[in-house]
Amino acid sequence: MYFDETHEAFRASVRRFVDREINPHMDAWEKEGAPLHDLFGKMGELGFLGIRYDPRYGGQGLDYWYETVFIEELGHVHGWGVPTAIMVQTNMATPAIDMFGTESLKEQYLAPAIAGKLVAAIAVTEPGAGSDVAALKTRAVRDGDAYVLNGSKTFITNGCQADFLTLLARTGDGPGHHCYGLFVVPTDLPGFSVSKRLDKVGLRSSDTAELFFDNLRIPVQNLIGKEGEGFIYQMMQFQHERFTVLPMTYTACRDIIDMTVAYIRERIVFGKPLITKQVLRHRLVEWLAEIESLRHLTYHIVRMKMAGRDVTKEISMGKLLAGPLLNRVSSGCLQMFGGMGFMNETLISRHFRDTRVMSIAGGADEVMKDIIARQEGF
Repeated sequence: MYFDETHEAFRASVRRFVDREINPHMDAWEKEGAPLHDLFGKMGELGFLGIRYDPRYGGQGLDYWYETVFIEELGHVHGWGVPTAIMVQTNMATPAIDMFGTESLKEQYLAPAIAGKLVAAIAVTEPGAGSDVAALKTRAVRDGDAYVLNGSKTFITNGCQADFLTLLARTGDGPGHHCYGLFVVPTDLPGFSVSKRLDKVGLRSSDTAELFFDNLRIPVQNLIGKEGEGFIYQMMQFQHERFTVLPMTYTACRDIIDMTVAYIRERIVFGKPLITKQVLRHRLVEWLAEIESLRHLTYHIVRMKMAGRDVTKEISMGKLLAGPLLNRVSSGCLQMFGGMGFMNETLISRHFRDTRVMSIAGGADEVMKDIIARQEGF
């Protein structure tokens, strides 16, 4: 109904890549971290990193349905760390460059990112500014042909391997949201340093870092769009980011349930397979109903995006549903695995660790509620 033969051929291509180039390495990458330059290079050759971007910069020029297929298939990865790193590259660090960047920025940074030759990161969050983005203190002051950047960022996915950052900084002290700039910041400039690689509960196959900037001079031409409008650009980018959680959620939840059903069919307790317990079957089908509801909300959002409609409220609703659903499914299925689920070597334990952050990252559940309330006028 939603996807034709071309979409399905593309899906098969992504699925093969996940099965051959990602999942066989996930156990090792959980310990060592994924080598993003190598992985993104392979993905770039296949055109996976620029699905919606202009072919002039190496993109595929395809629509949101193809992007949805791509994200759905990333939901089959055996853990959320690597898909998160990929989504930073495709849906978090590069959309603003595509939408508002100069031709020079697109040629110098967007095209190599699409080709997988450069690794990107999005640098917004600070120790005192997470969900409250307007509270950020990192400052970029104009000095001749450069902006002088001072401050720090934290919880930056891909931060240890990134070749450039799409970074939001304060450029003035005026009231409102028109005193911020969004910049492309190469990480080889003097004054940049990775302060610390962070030790996370989950998403361990991706690196997350604290970054520090000490009188780092950003060329003026690396400003994205207009000075003072960076906050607005970043709010628009958040919709690309938050959307990615939706297809990965309903795909991963279904995989987790299928894996759990296979286990409890074989697990004999008090002389019968666990699957015969009505309470477990009922719990599973309740989750399946929620998964299907989220899937069709997602497809409704895609239709709205294709029509050029504002989807802020609907994406916020989707993310508000997705995070808690992931938590319920991963935690509930781990419970069905019993003691085996508590072992680190089991995939269900990885899903349990990785998915907890989805109600926090990219806008906490509580922030989504506030956004929806404002959209509804109360």
